[in-house]
Amino acid sequence: MKSYQTLLFDIDDTLLDFRAAEQRALALLFAEQNIALTDEIKAGYQRINQELWRKFEQGHITREEVVNSRFALLFQEYGRAVDGVQLEAAYRGFLEEGHQLVEGAFDLIKSLQSHYDLYVVTNGVSKTQFKRLRDSGLQPFFKGIFVSEDTGFQKPMKAFFDYVFARIPDFNAEEALIIGDSLSADVKGGQQAGIDTCWFNPHMKPNQTDSKPTYQIQTLTELIPIIAKEIILI
Repeated sequence: MKSYQTLLFDIDDTLLDFRAAEQRALALLFAEQNIALTDEIKAGYQRINQELWRKFEQGHITREEVVNSRFALLFQEYGRAVDGVQLEAAYRGFLEEGHQLVEGAFDLIKSLQSHYDLYVVTNGVSKTQFKRLRDSGLQPFFKGIFVSEDTGFQKPMKAFFDYVFARIPDFNAEEALIIGDSLSADVKGGQQAGIDTCWFNPHMKPNQTDSKPTYQIQTLTELIPIIAKEIILI
């Protein structure tokens, strides 16, 4: 069994319940616009949003293009022209208030922080991610927080991980593990960067990609026997 010292955690749908925060933010946004948020519209938003973030991960578009175009593209499908930047700003304000925790996340991180060097590695908007981490109570447990907007790169780009590794004192790739829910960003990124990977897969989705994680877990507590040191959850 390998002994790990540096643990890199994704945020959304790994530590914080992004889906819950997103659904609340969308509901508030559409209520503000006096538009009924139907299941069809929700599905359309998810399709457009996921495709844009996929292009971002692949380096084809910028983060600004993702967030400032998604609502314009969504409403365009319904024949309505809107100011995508304006709607994004309103949505962002609602999203920043969402800091619901994934089950077991707080106890796990609190228990690990005295035994490991904990860092956050996330794609997204810096202001939003920092606020959500602060409000959740998780921020003090991490030695560093790396957001794609601040680094100039994004997961799974090797340049993102090179940036992170260069800023972790005495970093040793053999003792590092990334934990995240995304095969395309976390697992693929970790593999390309030469570190072990742990896929957090609570819904046991099939892996239909070429990215093969070192480990797979369904609950966060399953991480404990993987990382070698004996930890008692606080």
